[in-house]
Amino acid sequence: MYVCICNGVTDHAIREAAARGVSSLEELTMRTGLASGCGSCADMAREILNESRPPAIRPFPLRLAIAA
Repeated sequence: MYVCICNGVTDHAIREAAARGVSSLEELTMRTGLASGCGSCADMAREILNESRPPAIRPFPLRLAIAA
């Protein structure tokens, strides 16, 4: 589906950019041109980008048991 009609950017292109490490709407705009025209696609693009980013690595919350 086209998210940015002005620049022809699809949801697939946004997900692909997220998989390659794009983490902000500003960087997505720089790389694809998305939201640089009328800007009406910015909210939807940000939502797709946030949903598509790989999960952050979180520290393990429990202490590891070390066998002595």
